[in-house]
Amino acid sequence: MLAPVTHILPLANIRRMRTLPIPGRVLVRPGQKVSATDVIAQTRVPSGHLVLDIRRGLGIPQASAAERCVVRQQGDRLEKGDVIAESGGVFARIIRAPMDGEIVSIYGGQVLLRVRNTVTEVKAGFNGMVSDLVEDRGAIVETNGVLVQGAWGNSKIDSGMLLVLAKAPDEELANTQIEVSMRGAVVLAGHCAKADALRAGNDMQLRGLILSSLSSDLIPVAMGVNYPVLVTEGFGRIPMNEAAYRLLSTNEKRDISVCAILNPNTGNRPELVIPLPAGGETAPETDYFAYGQTVRVVGAPYSSKIGTIVQVRQGLVSLPNGLKAPAADVQFEQDMRVTVPLANLEVIK
Repeated sequence: MLAPVTHILPLANIRRMRTLPIPGRVLVRPGQKVSATDVIAQTRVPSGHLVLDIRRGLGIPQASAAERCVVRQQGDRLEKGDVIAESGGVFARIIRAPMDGEIVSIYGGQVLLRVRNTVTEVKAGFNGMVSDLVEDRGAIVETNGVLVQGAWGNSKIDSGMLLVLAKAPDEELANTQIEVSMRGAVVLAGHCAKADALRAGNDMQLRGLILSSLSSDLIPVAMGVNYPVLVTEGFGRIPMNEAAYRLLSTNEKRDISVCAILNPNTGNRPELVIPLPAGGETAPETDYFAYGQTVRVVGAPYSSKIGTIVQVRQGLVSLPNGLKAPAADVQFEQDMRVTVPLANLEVIK
């Protein structure tokens, strides 16, 4: 059975393709060094069109009469609030532009407004080097170093020096722990259940916050802060898996990049990268469940525990909840051996 793979690697060759959704302008060249927040490509994306019904808005029955009330011309650029049409008279009615845009046409008592283009950018995501270009779309960024993939992120990118706040994988983060000495740093913490702790990171201008887990009701708060928030395990109270915690905590005070972008459509996952001056091998993106593999459990009651597959069961296995499913026997530390559905396992590479 094909197995999902999560990378928790002390040394790997990391190559990521960063591309725009539509053609645009590439801003880097092969061999150029980039930081996590450097923009490597950008384009303008049309936001859409709006139809403004002048006849109805001014209360004029004839389309030709409504068109004569339009005080703008085709091709005019408008700012939000600019007057487009007015009826005049004692009880004059006015129609204003609801947002920035450009008049495409005036016909049949209606004005077609093209909403102004927005700039879409693609950032490098981690400190590295541009190894190749993707014509009109972006580039491939490459480095060697530590790679840890997470479960969720708030779609922001930054980098800074790693500081370890959590002294154990299952600690809970309190807002009083975020101090002025952490300004400009990426902080490794545990579970976050209080909005004040996330807001304190804003006040201290953190460059990133790495959490084991997050209370689901705090998602809107995490999305609103100015720094990247990356969750390694998921929502609820889940301790950080030992492999990720050990790897990150032993690299304290190194520069770390936090790319907290989750995009299932492109396969991008939130990830942490610590560049190292050594060569690594490219990690596989897929694998199969097999004897001897290191796996992590992603479902209760053994969430985030890491163990080794000692047997992949043949056929369907009857589980304690009464269901039958493909499963494997996994051995954890202290010789504890349990049967876990394959759907609740992912290979650690």
